[in-house]
Amino acid sequence: MAEGIKHLKAVRRYGTRYGRRNRDKVALVEVDQKRSHKCPKCAYPNVKRISVGIWQCSKCNAKFTSRAYTVSKPPAIKSLE
Repeated sequence: MAEGIKHLKAVRRYGTRYGRRNRDKVALVEVDQKRSHKCPKCAYPNVKRISVGIWQCSKCNAKFTSRAYTVSKPPAIKSLE
């Protein structure tokens, strides 16, 4: 019997639509988008996304542009250590 796959809550709203791979990709993007990001100006770990690519720090109120779903670019190669 196949083991149940633990799906993320973020994509449960799609049900069985759009396919598993597409739902998994969306889940990774949404989880990364909603996690806490550091402000590049004051390093406070609470930055909110205002719109696509526009972010605002809740402490120093600095607005800045970055990537659409994350503030920083993920590393191309993960270190093995």
